[in-house]
Amino acid sequence: MSTVRLYDTTLRDGAQQAGISFSVEDKLKICQKLEELGIDYIEGGWPGSNPRDAEFFQKMSTLSLDNAKIAVFGSTRRVGMKVKEDNNLVMLVKAGVEVATIVGKSSESQVIQVLETTLEENLNMIAESVRFLKEKGMTVFFDAEHFFDGFRTNSDYALRCLSVAAESGVDCVVLCDTNGGAMLDEVTKAVKVAAQSVAVPLGIHVHNDSGLAVANTLAAVQAGVTHVQGTINGYGERCGNANLCAIIPNLKLKMGIDCVTEEQLAKLTNVSHYISEMANLVPDPFAPYVGVSAFSHKAGYHVAGITIVSELAGKRTIVFKAKERGLPVPKGKEIQNVLEQIKLLEKQGFQYDVGEASFDLLLHRAQTNYRPPFELVDFMVVVEKRRRPPSKENLEELLSEATIKVRVDGKIVHTAAEGDGPVNALDQALRKALLQFYPNLADVKLIDYKVRILEETAGTASQVRVLIESSDGRENWRTVGCSTNIIEASWLALADSIEYWLIKQAG
Repeated sequence: MSTVRLYDTTLRDGAQQAGISFSVEDKLKICQKLEELGIDYIEGGWPGSNPRDAEFFQKMSTLSLDNAKIAVFGSTRRVGMKVKEDNNLVMLVKAGVEVATIVGKSSESQVIQVLETTLEENLNMIAESVRFLKEKGMTVFFDAEHFFDGFRTNSDYALRCLSVAAESGVDCVVLCDTNGGAMLDEVTKAVKVAAQSVAVPLGIHVHNDSGLAVANTLAAVQAGVTHVQGTINGYGERCGNANLCAIIPNLKLKMGIDCVTEEQLAKLTNVSHYISEMANLVPDPFAPYVGVSAFSHKAGYHVAGITIVSELAGKRTIVFKAKERGLPVPKGKEIQNVLEQIKLLEKQGFQYDVGEASFDLLLHRAQTNYRPPFELVDFMVVVEKRRRPPSKENLEELLSEATIKVRVDGKIVHTAAEGDGPVNALDQALRKALLQFYPNLADVKLIDYKVRILEETAGTASQVRVLIESSDGRENWRTVGCSTNIIEASWLALADSIEYWLIKQAG
């Protein structure tokens, strides 16, 4: 087998995991990372199911993707409805992408008990939906939902669903272990039989309820599948989906299938950790290939070797990132100082692969002639619960007020402002101080704010990381702050956000 096409469904199936909620901007950023990793198809979401996914497809024109294709997800037409009148299918066409993935039943019991319709009507739903989308010029993938369960109880009907999709012009039939209960021998047998039944490429989509999602995916590839679906870090509802962070290196390194280049494979850990930050989840340190403990050793000889390699790689990464982002390239002792500072700060909880603007500032600050556009003298934040003039919404409200002193061009400015919470109050006070020097700062808006606890065992004394995303309407950027004090962590990220924008304008 020469190749396998990779299909990522992190933004749709992965986002169904409890606790995950990607903003539209998160999804756009993640798409860029998946493009860097070499993913062939990125499932952007189901526009017929929620406004956020619909907005994503409206904004995806801002993406710069050289190889990856965005896929829109939906379902076959509803029972008893004409395809042209089914808004779900119409929205797939209007999404403005080339690829559509539609899910349909391939299990007899699911058709009868869930859809509450006839087996023949389900076949018609599959055929008409595929033909409708193909007539619109789209590449169409059919997710045969509950295929392995259906194959176990009525293989003839399960295979007939695949055949109908193939006869209707589908580009790939994806065999789904929707409940995650299939065993390896079941997957292998069913894939081989399916390959003999249809003349179109086969795909695999596996859930992890039995802990076999990765193993079943690889078994399916060995049996003839050429299209693999999964999610980064195995995110997904219940026990998750097949983990692409384990599948990709196994395909390339163990099975000799060049699904990504060596350069793309080297980015796997970065992409894994980046998306975990976007999901506001702690990366699994024991995850194969991408966990921080994956290649750790207790023996001193091995540890020394890893340290040397890590340091060299760190210097090269800093130089590469500086050149890539058009920043001053540290030289001589400067680069060692930057590397040591990054190591120290990341040990404290800072994460620069998701706070690129804060990383840029580290490089600027390493220059001996760098002068920041403003400097903090001090600040104070007060949050007070007191009776205020009653409003219709709330008779008792919290007061948040920030007082701040900053130095600009040798002049100290002292301002105060109220806000909707302490961070907003800080933001308002800082802007109030700086606007008289930088009027265009009014264009900058805070559009996202994430807080993650890094040491759960410490309770309310835990180290926290704050990630702030800002925008001026033309560019979005992220900054990071970390502290045991959430206000200080927020301030560090907030101040970086404004400083980054000001030096960009000055440059």
